[in-house]
Amino acid sequence: MSSPGATFNPLNTLAPKSKTKKKHFVQQKVEVFRASDPVLSVLMWGVNHSINDLSQVPVPVMLLPDDFKASTKIKVSNHLFNKDDGVQKAILSRENLPGQFKFKDYCPQVFRNLREHFGIEDQDYQVSLARSPPLKDEEGQRGKLMLTSYDRTLVVKEISSEEVEEVHGILSEYHQHIVTCHGSTLLPQFLAMYRVSVESEDTYLLVMRNMFSHRLHLHRKYDLKGSLVSREASFKEKVKELPTYKDVDFRNNMQKVYVSDEAKEKVVEKLNRDIEFLVRMRFMDYSLLLGIHDVERAERQEEEEEEEEEEEEIESSYEEEKEDENSMAPEGIGGYMNSFKPMGPGEFDPYVDVYAIQSAVDAPQREVYFMGLIDVLTQYDTKKKAAHAAKAVKHGAGAEISTVHPEQYAKRFREFITKIFA
Repeated sequence: MSSPGATFNPLNTLAPKSKTKKKHFVQQKVEVFRASDPVLSVLMWGVNHSINDLSQVPVPVMLLPDDFKASTKIKVSNHLFNKDDGVQKAILSRENLPGQFKFKDYCPQVFRNLREHFGIEDQDYQVSLARSPPLKDEEGQRGKLMLTSYDRTLVVKEISSEEVEEVHGILSEYHQHIVTCHGSTLLPQFLAMYRVSVESEDTYLLVMRNMFSHRLHLHRKYDLKGSLVSREASFKEKVKELPTYKDVDFRNNMQKVYVSDEAKEKVVEKLNRDIEFLVRMRFMDYSLLLGIHDVERAERQEEEEEEEEEEEEIESSYEEEKEDENSMAPEGIGGYMNSFKPMGPGEFDPYVDVYAIQSAVDAPQREVYFMGLIDVLTQYDTKKKAAHAAKAVKHGAGAEISTVHPEQYAKRFREFITKIFA
């Protein structure tokens, strides 16, 4: 950890962490850290700083036990902020960084190795989180932050300090599982874990790959546990633009997943392997998150949007020509941009949308499914045992309640999920 008196240059992230009399601010070509929320500003600054620093450290031949306990910390005191330095004040004000903050990166070597196994380049990761502010998601629970990177490839979830300890507790086994399965998993892809401290308040953040597509819109969404007790979406949920339905809704809607036998076999293989890991770690109460992209509906929406755009272009083209006949973009730029053929409805890059599965050729409707396991950090502890006992008294010992022993939960969950396929 750096000394409190050290001055850090928010725009020159590779500055040495030592005391200096004066730092010169260097204007970067790519500006980052633009967020109205100080916590987000520090997160973006910290990710940029951390990845830059990590790029100077050689990749170890193998991870050591200490790597699973390590962390890097940085404390930034912009003590020159109030001095009469117009350049510095302007930069710090524009970037909206607080006068003092701390940033902690947990197990950086381990998460770098995990990102590598998941096929995510550090530079891409850095751009996704540090080039433009993440977007706040309304799905955040209990006042917790839930963010999506501006390019929609990553999710940043606020977690508790207890959950930080839980991640630490399973990180070695989780890493070994990911290595063994070569990154092919339905589990959440943990990519980094940070602590952001602003005004003596700590915010813990876990970064994961987005299970849904960065470009294909969802039309239906389910959270499935394999239990029918209290597993129906509330009226408040159902009136949302994109409700999260549950097991009872899935059954009542007679919903099915139509994929090829080969695709189903791969999903079930991943599922069984991941569930074995969760049972070993004494986890239960996890869900299968299922998102559905309706290709035909997306095609209709695209046609409607194109018609609207054509009408707008016809209306505005005459005025634009009169204003400036030479205002067209240079031919080279237009040609370069048009050289990339955009993907249409239902098309996706399997290296980016790793949770996506195309519907079978003979499916009754053309769909793309996104399937992954979520909420995997709930261990079967004393609290869950008490909840199980209470629900068993209320609903009867044979009721399909969600709070059950890990082995029992896994068996019921596996049986239910295999039945969702047509």
